[in-house]
Amino acid sequence: LTSGPFDDIEPTYMPDGRIMFCSTRCNSWVACGWYKVTTLHCCDGDGGNLRKISSNIVNEDTPWVLPDGRVLYMRWEYVDRNNLKYQHLWTTNPDGTCQTVFFGNQFDDGGVYCDAKPIPGTNRVVYVHSPGHGLPDHQGVLMTVDPRNGPDDRSLAEPLDLGLQFAALQGTCCDPYPCSQGCFLFASQRAIYLTDGKGTTEEIYRLPAAAPPRMIVQEPRLVRVRPRERVIPSKVDLQQTEGRLVLADVTYGRNMQGVGRGEIRKLLVLEQLPKPAGNMGGWHHPISMGHPYAASGDGTGNCGTFTLKRILGTVPVEPDGSAYMELPAMRNLFFVALDENDMAVKRMQSFVTLQPGEITGCVGCHEQRTSTPLPVAGLAALSRPASKIQPVADVPEVIDFPRDIQPIFQQHCVGCHDYEATPAGGPRDGGVILTGDHGPWFSHAYATLTVRRQFADGRNGGGNRPPRSIGSSASPLIDKIDGGHYEVKVSPWQRKLIRLWIETGAAYPGTYAACGSGMIDIHSHNDPTTHVWDTIMEPGVFRPRGSVNVPAPREVLDRRCGGCHGGAAPLHPQLLYNLTRPENSMVLLAPLAKSAGGYGLCKPQTETESADYPAGFAETTNPDYQAILAFLRSASQELTKVKRFDMQRFRPAPEYVRQMSTYGILSASFDLQKDPLDVYRLDQAYWRSLWHRPITSAPNPQ
Repeated sequence: LTSGPFDDIEPTYMPDGRIMFCSTRCNSWVACGWYKVTTLHCCDGDGGNLRKISSNIVNEDTPWVLPDGRVLYMRWEYVDRNNLKYQHLWTTNPDGTCQTVFFGNQFDDGGVYCDAKPIPGTNRVVYVHSPGHGLPDHQGVLMTVDPRNGPDDRSLAEPLDLGLQFAALQGTCCDPYPCSQGCFLFASQRAIYLTDGKGTTEEIYRLPAAAPPRMIVQEPRLVRVRPRERVIPSKVDLQQTEGRLVLADVTYGRNMQGVGRGEIRKLLVLEQLPKPAGNMGGWHHPISMGHPYAASGDGTGNCGTFTLKRILGTVPVEPDGSAYMELPAMRNLFFVALDENDMAVKRMQSFVTLQPGEITGCVGCHEQRTSTPLPVAGLAALSRPASKIQPVADVPEVIDFPRDIQPIFQQHCVGCHDYEATPAGGPRDGGVILTGDHGPWFSHAYATLTVRRQFADGRNGGGNRPPRSIGSSASPLIDKIDGGHYEVKVSPWQRKLIRLWIETGAAYPGTYAACGSGMIDIHSHNDPTTHVWDTIMEPGVFRPRGSVNVPAPREVLDRRCGGCHGGAAPLHPQLLYNLTRPENSMVLLAPLAKSAGGYGLCKPQTETESADYPAGFAETTNPDYQAILAFLRSASQELTKVKRFDMQRFRPAPEYVRQMSTYGILSASFDLQKDPLDVYRLDQAYWRSLWHRPITSAPNPQ
């Protein structure tokens, strides 16, 4: 029915004869992994009128129709919250309108909820709870849930009882199919089973012993006549490029205590941007920085944003808390509620998609899904036409830290926060470095701000944080640039730029081309230990693709530094090494005597130790000092060869160029080594290629 270089999987029939399925036709890759994204698509029964109906930038799977005509499916999402834990059940109309959570999306205990299907004659559904980040083939525990109390009540979720004889199957079950209230088919590895879910289970088929070892059975179905589900008429107008959204009261909802009526004046509209290529550095490197020393200890994790965001602009909020806005269709959008000073009050950590011509609404901000609008005489926002998004003037849509933020620190901060002596006569005032010098993966300014928690970006934790606990209002950096730090006061435009950089997740690069490039992986062998000089990664974390290994002088560092810093260091590994000015690396300056131009921080343990004490260096001519310096210069030379995204003549990873050619953004004949390339413009062209364009000839609007 379908064709082309795509993976079209997990189809299910719609009641009107169309087919919904998951597909890689969205042309994006998972932001934290190495594989393509699959999102919901639909087509006619003969494969015609194929259309994407979701703007998700990570995966969706296992769609299935409910009796009322809605489609139940698994939606994975993370908008600056944990990338592993929010893979739960959602519903949508067959035309993609009314996308809303069915069960989950507030649970932060992990697990993938998938393969959900309605149980005949009940309001319950059966689904698989696949543990952790999900097991292969969606294996897990068979569960049922009654959603009558809304998506947040886990007390109505129960495991099926397979009985003692088959209890060991739980955890390896997949593909449940409910035949009736007390009869379920499911698969597990090489067999198909039938269970009543109350302790009685029977094996009804097993692959022959001669079947290949890797062969398994999946997707058992009962072949029978069944009632056709309700047909939901389409509300989509493919000739439109926008949809409209009504917000009843932004101050109403969960975890909104202390937010008064009229306090929120506008909504900042942000777009989470898809990633064009995989195999580019693993996880999220170097979009943001994970670190062992900056973790808060409150369960919020230690990784920053995995994705880039675009600033679309703002829409007004009326004094009664209502808003009515026109938003671009088929885009991955979320909002930040701003006060009269444009400071963040509340942040949305999920996303909304509007179909072309769709009109939808929400009761409040993070309101319960069982809530209905409060009775009011009329919403002030509905007394006027829908607000169009007002762009933010003079600010890049996607902010890049070295290009846009670092110059502000150069102007206002580096005079004191450099490696050289400050006006007061001391080195690096307050122990803070805010220069743009390159560390192994990040600049020293970016690493310093991250480690010292100067911005509140979510840190890959849970969602629905309390008011003013994430974003600009919770970021100490804003107070420092407003005159609260030695009378440093940046210009209004510079303040706006820094504030919006924080609101968009405080990413390091402004392009996905940065991924999988410009990273220097410092360790002396392929099995990093906990020695902090032996790795710039957290212990046990894999080496990212695209990083270059530069061996460190392990014996020298063990002998000189191991006595005090065998398994830890007073600085984050990103700040130990300076690959722009190797002689200014903290691993050299800290132990070097003040008389030789160092900081003299590594003191002799006893007064009887020699002037050239074991931990420190009296002179730069010391052979061990020179060995470390030679290693750092070698690492600096490697960075000069491979280049980071903010360096002249930077070239992205081949995977990035290959995918851009596959999407038609670059010509197939593009030569990565010779042809000119502006990666920022290329990213923008890629994102624009995914936008919905008016369709005037499609006979079926769904």
